[in-house]
Amino acid sequence: MESLIGTTTDQAPANPAATDDTLATQPIGYWSGLAHATVTRHLRDAMAKLDVTQPQYWVLNRVNGGPAAPSREEVVAQLTHLADGPHEIARVVDQLLHRAWLRIDDGQRLHLTDAGEAARARLRELATEVRAEVHKGISDEEYVAALKVLRTMVANVEGNGASGNPF
Repeated sequence: MESLIGTTTDQAPANPAATDDTLATQPIGYWSGLAHATVTRHLRDAMAKLDVTQPQYWVLNRVNGGPAAPSREEVVAQLTHLADGPHEIARVVDQLLHRAWLRIDDGQRLHLTDAGEAARARLRELATEVRAEVHKGISDEEYVAALKVLRTMVANVEGNGASGNPF
C-alpha cells in the first residue's frame, strides 16, 4: 500500500525481543505505552520512598511555577488531564494543605510554605536523578530526535482526525 510520503511498512505484532532489523515493523502504541508505564512506575517508586506522589509533585511545581499564585480551581483545571481521575488533584491539594506544604491566603490563592518549597526542591533533585538514569546512554540529540518523531506522530493522528481505519 502506498502513502503520500512513500511506502508503508507492514505492521507486525508487538515483540519485546524484536531485533534491530525488525523494529520498523513494531507498533508505536506498544513501545510508547511500555516506555510511559515503565518510566512512570520507576519515578513513582522513587518518590514513594520519600512518601510523596507524582501528582503531589505536579501540584507543588504548579503552585510555584506561575507568574501569580493560583487558586485551587486553577490548579485542578490545569492538572486534571494528567491525573488518574477527575478528583485526584483536588485531593492532592487537600493532602498538601494538611501536610502544611501549601497554605491558602485571604484571596483563596495557594502558596508553598517553607516546608513545601523544601519538598519541591528535593523532589526536583530526585526527578533529575531519575531522568539521568532513564537517559543513560542516550545523547541529547537522540532524545530530541525521538521526541520529534513522537510529536510528528501525534500531529499526524490529530491532523487526520478519524480516518475510518479501525487499526
